[in-house]
Amino acid sequence: MKRLIQTRWGMTMLVLAAMGISNCSKNKSIPAVTKQVTIQENAALGKILTDKDGRTLYSFANDVSGQNGCTGGCESIWPVFYVDNLTTDELGDPGLSITDFAAITTASGKKQLTYKGWPLYEYAPGGNPEAAGQTTGDAIGGLWFAAKPDYTIMLANTQLIGGDNIHYKADYTPGDGNTIFFTDAIGNTLYTFSRDSANHNKFTKADFSNNTVWPIYDTTKIVVPSVLNKTLFSVTNVFGRNQLTYKGWPLYHFGADAGTRQSTKGVSFGAVGLWRVPVKDIPAAPFQ
Repeated sequence: MKRLIQTRWGMTMLVLAAMGISNCSKNKSIPAVTKQVTIQENAALGKILTDKDGRTLYSFANDVSGQNGCTGGCESIWPVFYVDNLTTDELGDPGLSITDFAAITTASGKKQLTYKGWPLYEYAPGGNPEAAGQTTGDAIGGLWFAAKPDYTIMLANTQLIGGDNIHYKADYTPGDGNTIFFTDAIGNTLYTFSRDSANHNKFTKADFSNNTVWPIYDTTKIVVPSVLNKTLFSVTNVFGRNQLTYKGWPLYHFGADAGTRQSTKGVSFGAVGLWRVPVKDIPAAPFQ
């Protein structure tokens, strides 16, 4: 009898102990994951990327190649942004995808996070980090822009190099010097065709059999850097498909650029100047 009582007592204690362990595990708080990158709504700029403290993240037009072009004294004003081993759980908005982020190493040996191939920075004028919620770094020099999740037009500042390997200036004469021109969201160069007219694509065939040579930029979304006038962009219909235009000029990619960031091989295709990179101050397409 005594052994039976002891056995029942022991079993009761085991059950109570198990219940205690279960309750402890239920009551134990799990530390929240810090959201390292998130999307904030800005009254002037719309959706922008920010860090965990709400500070705006920026991209630089000189970085169209995907590498950091901010060196020397630039580094103290525009410190690189980096999160070690960024995970999906650390993204604070469903509109962000971990596949859009990567890491590079700068010329000075620092690690830097990129978004859609564009290196990310914060702004620290005078060495003092910009306050949360501010966007005072946007549009500086016409080259720095608040990072956004949904740009359809970006600006690149780099040397034009044709498929003939000749360097061209902005006026399409041979020579060295950067040109500021339009790319898509991931740094692929856009072009205009000099024979087009206002909102009229004169290159693409009805069956799109030549679309692989000069693919139309097929989108209806217009999200542009703040230095550009959004109202100058529109969408034209090309045999049932959409093509983005700027000042009436239909916009294209060049197939031979092969999706390579910064590549501008198309500027020498056919004849130099026949296909041009779109720039902010390009004259409006003619009506004809």
